[in-house]
Amino acid sequence: MSNKENDKSQDDSLLDTSAVVSHKVPEGVDRRSFLMRSAVVGAAAVMTGQLVSAKGRTLKAFSEALPLQAQGPVPPLSADLAVVKKGQGPVLTTLDEFYKVGPGPSSSHTIGPMRITYDFYQRAIKLPADKLAKATALKVHLFGSLSATGKGHGTERASLAGLVGKEPATVDPLFLDSLRDKPDQTFPVKLGDKTVTVSLKDIIYDATKGDFKHPNTMTAKLMAGDEVLLEQEYYSVGGGFIEWKGYIPPKKNAPKYPFATMKELRAHAENNKLSIAKVMLANEMSIAGRSEEEVYAFVDKIINAMAATVKSGLSMPEDDVLPGPIKLHSKAATVYKRAMDDTYQADRGIGVLSAYALAASEENGRGHLVITAPTGGSAGVMPSLVYGLIENRKIPRQKLREGMMAAAAIGYLCKHHATLSAAEGGCQAEIGVASSMAAALIATAYDAEPRVVENAAESALEHHLGMTCDPVAGYVQVPCIERCAFGAVKAWTAYSIATNEIASRHRVDFDATVQALAQTAKDMNSKYKETSEAGLALSVVLC
Repeated sequence: MSNKENDKSQDDSLLDTSAVVSHKVPEGVDRRSFLMRSAVVGAAAVMTGQLVSAKGRTLKAFSEALPLQAQGPVPPLSADLAVVKKGQGPVLTTLDEFYKVGPGPSSSHTIGPMRITYDFYQRAIKLPADKLAKATALKVHLFGSLSATGKGHGTERASLAGLVGKEPATVDPLFLDSLRDKPDQTFPVKLGDKTVTVSLKDIIYDATKGDFKHPNTMTAKLMAGDEVLLEQEYYSVGGGFIEWKGYIPPKKNAPKYPFATMKELRAHAENNKLSIAKVMLANEMSIAGRSEEEVYAFVDKIINAMAATVKSGLSMPEDDVLPGPIKLHSKAATVYKRAMDDTYQADRGIGVLSAYALAASEENGRGHLVITAPTGGSAGVMPSLVYGLIENRKIPRQKLREGMMAAAAIGYLCKHHATLSAAEGGCQAEIGVASSMAAALIATAYDAEPRVVENAAESALEHHLGMTCDPVAGYVQVPCIERCAFGAVKAWTAYSIATNEIASRHRVDFDATVQALAQTAKDMNSKYKETSEAGLALSVVLC
């Protein structure tokens, strides 16, 4: 065929696509989806000059039009988990449950497992003396995402720390570092009059695939030789929250202003002429039975801890290398110094905010103490705004406290109706929720009305939907650390837009976006949920 004839043939094909659309629809697929995919495949072939047979087009369209379950099944969460039932009834989460201090790099893979093994240790020591006298070993089995990426998250070190009586909020990060640097250490664990020895060898990376109630499943066992004296199945459900087989949520007092949606929360605020932060304060006092002074005292501790993580990260030398095979160099101090030299104030602001987020997130990558807001993987977002508002904007402490209360409301609603776990929902559930919380924090600190607070939070969350969790080599470093900086900047952008638009014309409400977060989490292929099986984790080759 001559070039002229070939050009004419391609021109005709672009005008008439009937020849490249497969019309016979295979069984088991949606007709509309199949025809659309077939047309796209055929059109792409024509435009790129690559001929595809009718059979080839059909096979490709068939595979792409299959339901998600046929492409790669995502096991559903067990219906009897409290984290699944949580959408029923009003929000009852409290600040001390939500904002937790603990070691990085992951609330679900580090703080959660440490809380789990510490809980198991507490159960074990309550066994009858005759049973404890027979004890010979303590064993922990990690499953699902905990097994797939636990090495990069230090899950085995955290699990061992819990067994020997360490708690996340008070553990010395140097102790965890010592387990990494000297993995052959053994530790005595006293169980009544009996002492058993434990080491990292007692933390077992088990099956990554299976019919688990939650992607982050683990079991703990007290053994007498081959006999099991005590066994418990646990689930690290995100944000440092844990459950176990047979878990029953603790009974709590009723909230003063019960709400299960942002619409209900905002109605309470507007009808009672209160800010969202004041509604949250009233509920916290009611549910937890605390005074206003006690609530704010706890918030102050979290604010101070967040500021400390940023300061600690900025103080690290510029040539510091984070632990793990990536050999990632710290960049927070460098970004901060160069940002301060920027000619333009706007550039300086973005650079400094990014540096704050990098600093806190790098502390997370080192396994140092961070704050779940809502998770360890997103531990750079909220602290960067808190630190920036304190150091740069000189926001009064009371305004910052109120911002923290409003931010918690956003996190509660996302936890209530969707998820905070990357293993369940991808990075949108971590960085996305953190950015949304931070946007609400800023808006509240600047006395924005409830609708503007909602709009800011909605925008920040909306523009993280679909974000996957694909940590390179299973370490919470690439892309996680820089994502915290982007999440912080997006939070400020969301606040800026929300305060400059006509609030009533904002077309997407927060509740709808949370629903989208939940649905996207369900539909996302399991390869992109903290398994390091796809995305950057697969395409980046470490040399």
